[in-house]
Amino acid sequence: MYAGNGIEGSNPSLSARMPQRILYYLHKEFSGLHEAALLLGLSAFGSQILALLRDRLLAATFGSGTALDVYYAAFKIPDFLFASIASFVSVTVLIPFIIERLGENRTSEARAFMNSIFTAFLAVMVVVCGITWWLIPALAPLVVPGFTPEAQADFIMLSRILLLSPLLLGLSNLLGSVTQAFRKFFVFALTPIVYNVGIIIGIVVLYPLYGLPGLVYGVVLGALLHVGIQLPILVRLGFFPRFTRNIDGEVLTRVVFTSLPRTLALATDKISLVVLGSLGSLMATGSITIFNLALNLQSVPLAVVGVSYSIAAFPALAQIFKKGDMIEFREKVETALRHIIFWSLPATVLFVVLRAQIIRVLYGAGRFTWDDTRLTAAALALFALSVVAQSLILLFVRAFYAAGRTMRPLVINVGTSILTIIMAFLLIEWFDGSLLFREFLGKTLRVSDVANTRVLTLPLAYSLGYIINAILLWYYFMKDFGTFSSPVLRSFVEVLSASVVGGSATYLALNALQGFLTLQTTFGVFSQGLLSGIIGGLVIMGILHTFGNKELMAVTATLHQKFWKSKTVVSEQNI
Repeated sequence: MYAGNGIEGSNPSLSARMPQRILYYLHKEFSGLHEAALLLGLSAFGSQILALLRDRLLAATFGSGTALDVYYAAFKIPDFLFASIASFVSVTVLIPFIIERLGENRTSEARAFMNSIFTAFLAVMVVVCGITWWLIPALAPLVVPGFTPEAQADFIMLSRILLLSPLLLGLSNLLGSVTQAFRKFFVFALTPIVYNVGIIIGIVVLYPLYGLPGLVYGVVLGALLHVGIQLPILVRLGFFPRFTRNIDGEVLTRVVFTSLPRTLALATDKISLVVLGSLGSLMATGSITIFNLALNLQSVPLAVVGVSYSIAAFPALAQIFKKGDMIEFREKVETALRHIIFWSLPATVLFVVLRAQIIRVLYGAGRFTWDDTRLTAAALALFALSVVAQSLILLFVRAFYAAGRTMRPLVINVGTSILTIIMAFLLIEWFDGSLLFREFLGKTLRVSDVANTRVLTLPLAYSLGYIINAILLWYYFMKDFGTFSSPVLRSFVEVLSASVVGGSATYLALNALQGFLTLQTTFGVFSQGLLSGIIGGLVIMGILHTFGNKELMAVTATLHQKFWKSKTVVSEQNI
């Protein structure tokens, strides 16, 4: 019943109700795992659609050339700063500290804690960014050794502007720890959307005005929006950050030591990407662009599934572990794990089968050539092999952190990052020295007649590293917290079987539709991919329904409860 103005029987217009609905969701607390994951998943999907639009604009405007190589390479140093410094104030680290104080009704201590972290973070980041600004010219030959002097000069300029990004996004993460601790997931879900809106403004509006620097001005604008959208909620909760002279050194030390393993793990992961980018700069022009476009695209199912479920589960995992209920803790992880497999495994298969159609529709325009399209599609297929593994890593790492066991994921991540770098060098050497390997890679991915297939060694090394990482985390999680129940294996077999059959149906549909559609147009390729994907998806859902798959039942029940307000009959304890 509407009770906005106290006038009985009033029927305000949709435009009048809309601001109230927005405010309702901004302040709503999302407590259920599936409800929160669904919200975050929808937000991530919307954000990824904008990210794809962003990348399409970039590809069409610049093609696979030097300018876009420089643009993507310019993120390497700022991203490393974000991982190695700004991650000290990540939500994964701060939420347990906040929940500990809120749970004991010490709200004033929670506010003082946030003010201490806020003050220390800004002071450190300003100093670090200033030093890095000065060092970037010396770092350029190491990060992009294959660039010409002119390209390195552009790289230095863009990298320096982008140093604002880790500062702003780190601050946003700090604020996000409060919104997530209070389960205000809606506002947190909007942050990646407004971030991509800022970047698109940079491409469409600021680039024509300022040239190449306009692109990164858009990134900075997106980072400002990422921070700003959370401020009204912080004000309402009474957690608006303030500078303080009374920094709690003991608590700050605890945060640093708690975060250190995760920060080191993230830093080594970024170092591996920097090395892969450096190797790409030594290959043909456009290699960095192809690598990054495919990497961004494989992040769509990762962001929609892996990130959503791991973020939604983390506050609950921290609270459950704090209570000491190890059985419920393991069951919560198991539930999220099964749902991640349920969503990400079919997505992986469909991405591999539909890779050519996806790339042609998204990037096959403007200056992006047909060879660029084929190479990016091949790279996407190799990245897609590790989507399930990357999603599971996000969950397992958060589970270890909720339990306060940070060394395990650190050692595994550092080891696999080093292994990824070693494998990249070995695969490049193998590619250069083995005709058999080159032909196998080219024929399998249907790019034998395309130049610069050497770049495909980079996504292959990346995926192999993540798969090994996920296997090790899974093994040690069971060793530390107990073996998962048999439904996990059953669910995996069901989803894998359905995905393989659904992928085969998608492939057959692609061939069958060739005679009915004009594949020389974007609309024809889009229709072929969409219809084939729908057919494959329906086959997958039909097979899972026949199996009586528990995850499908749980998702269906959640959707009914959310959109049709019917009572759910599937409890989380029974799935």
